[in-house]
Amino acid sequence: MHKLNKKFYIALTLLGLIGQIAWVVENMYLNVFIYKMFRATAADISLMVALSAVTATATTLLMGALSDKVGKRKVLICGGYIVWGVSILGFSLVRMDVLSPLCETTAQAMSLGVTLTIALDCLMTFFGSTANDAAYNAWLTDMGDEHTRGRIEGINAMMPLVAILCVFGGFMGFDLDKAESWNTIYLIIGAVVLVIGAAGIFLVEDKAVKNEGSYIENLLYSFRPSVVKENLHLYIVLFAFAVFGISIQIFMPYLILYYEKSLGMADYVLIMAPAIVLASVFTALYGRKYDSWGFKKSIMPCLALLMLGYALLYYTWTAAPVFVGSLLMMCGYLGGMAVFGARIRGLIPENMAGRFQGVRIIGQVLIPGVIGPAVGAWVLRNAQQILNSDGTYSFLPNENIFFAAAVAAVAVIVLLGVYFRHQKENGKKTVRGTLPRKTHRKK
Repeated sequence: MHKLNKKFYIALTLLGLIGQIAWVVENMYLNVFIYKMFRATAADISLMVALSAVTATATTLLMGALSDKVGKRKVLICGGYIVWGVSILGFSLVRMDVLSPLCETTAQAMSLGVTLTIALDCLMTFFGSTANDAAYNAWLTDMGDEHTRGRIEGINAMMPLVAILCVFGGFMGFDLDKAESWNTIYLIIGAVVLVIGAAGIFLVEDKAVKNEGSYIENLLYSFRPSVVKENLHLYIVLFAFAVFGISIQIFMPYLILYYEKSLGMADYVLIMAPAIVLASVFTALYGRKYDSWGFKKSIMPCLALLMLGYALLYYTWTAAPVFVGSLLMMCGYLGGMAVFGARIRGLIPENMAGRFQGVRIIGQVLIPGVIGPAVGAWVLRNAQQILNSDGTYSFLPNENIFFAAAVAAVAVIVLLGVYFRHQKENGKKTVRGTLPRKTHRKK
């Protein structure tokens, strides 16, 4: 058993939390930013999420293979976090008082604002994916083993919810309809990410990684047919994970707008905060169950919670049931992320974590990030429009995004059902990534 010291857990907590805070600002509040500041449409939001997903995937493929080639993760983690913070600071310059003098009309300035936000989002994603998706995630895989992956993923998977809580709480004091509020937010978040990157220099301890093969060989390794065949279970689980991600991304880009604009919950932070705290505790504790229950017994309850959450969010519109629905949805979402994450890390061949980060990010980010928001935008194509005080119109997200998300979640259940049936029928055969049945129950 590989023993993990306190420094590792401090690094895991700080780098994981601050990285997720940056991703929360990008994934949940950048949508709010271009909606409120530049009157972005659902199609604009879908395009931004899709391009960011493509950037994240390409970056993770390239930089994950590079981290395997150089045999070190630390320099990419720390250096990446530092420049990631600098790129976030750049958003403070994307505002109407800067753009209006460059354009003839307000509409042109708003259009330019949308374009610049999307472009800068892609740049920020490049640095963030280098630091977090490629190097940091490969480092977590290096440091864990079959005895500790559930514990590591339980902590790692709760970070998005803790980050949401931090961002929600931190944003309570800001009027997000004012440009100066966004200025301050970007300056604070950018500075914090930069500082944590510098702190990582003293916290991250590299584990020796074998440096084998050329960079191009490492880059293309996970796409070889022979590698897919050898690690078939890994790719099947990744595909199911991608459909799980599609379910989440159908509604997630529009979630805050739905709470605030469609349900009229100006105090949605006060409603969401308790749900986030409870879901975070659930995720941290539930991640440990993977180590004793295994994949099958731990993933199905998460999907059941997710479906119950969707049902409540689809059929209810008042504070109490929306709170319960949000809590169930987040427990299912984050618990599922922890279980899927632990299973995927366990199926990645030893000393090849960097080479498989690209194919992991395709399942976790690219496919969900392109398909999910596009489905959400299609569902909202005829959504109600509201007139803004400046004469422009904005769309109102509706509950149909949760119905569409539930359909995708059903597809995940069907896929996993086929996978588990295949495992049962071939239980006596040992393939790479599949342990004998007796051992598998102990994981």
